[in-house]
Amino acid sequence: MNGALRVARRAVVVAAGLLVLSGTAAGCGIRGTAVPVDAGSAPSRATCVVRQGAQTAPPEGSVSLSVQLLCASQLLPVTRTVALPGDEDPAGAARALLDELKRQPSPLEDDAGFSTDVPQRLSVSGPRPGDPAGTLRLSVTPDELPAPGLAQVVCTFAGTAAAGGRSTVVLAGPGDERPDRPRSYGCGDEARARPESVRGSGTTVSDNAR
Repeated sequence: MNGALRVARRAVVVAAGLLVLSGTAAGCGIRGTAVPVDAGSAPSRATCVVRQGAQTAPPEGSVSLSVQLLCASQLLPVTRTVALPGDEDPAGAARALLDELKRQPSPLEDDAGFSTDVPQRLSVSGPRPGDPAGTLRLSVTPDELPAPGLAQVVCTFAGTAAAGGRSTVVLAGPGDERPDRPRSYGCGDEARARPESVRGSGTTVSDNAR
């Protein structure tokens, strides 16, 4: 048998072997594919932990306070340096904290996955005549705010000079077009874990709470 014939027969044997292996693999449920397999969305890269740089003392007249930002659909505290008014005016403290909530997250906060849902145009002022003590009036009716943004405001103000140190916050809208009764909002574990639960949770404050 000449060399050419031997080569041809070997080629036939190899080809037959490959066909057998292919059939065996198919019988075992193994299929080749030429397209990528969709294994679902990539896992979230949000750490919700801000890397701390060098610690420095806050500038004179400023203090380090926690403001509530959004990360992984929940509220988490982030430390900010806030310049508070010296007279401890609740409305002034509320304005300073609100400015921090409206400010876009720093690069470090952004890298950790933090964001804010507080509208840039939102403003806050003190009580109007006849309002219960400690009322803060927003430029938008509270329950018309984005639910996460309202939760940010409530949980950032609670326990600070903006709320007179109380654990609840009394909020109302501008009251220009219709009666806008001040309502008391609380910040608990559910509000932090499910910010959308704060909308509609306000309790009307009685007129004698002044």
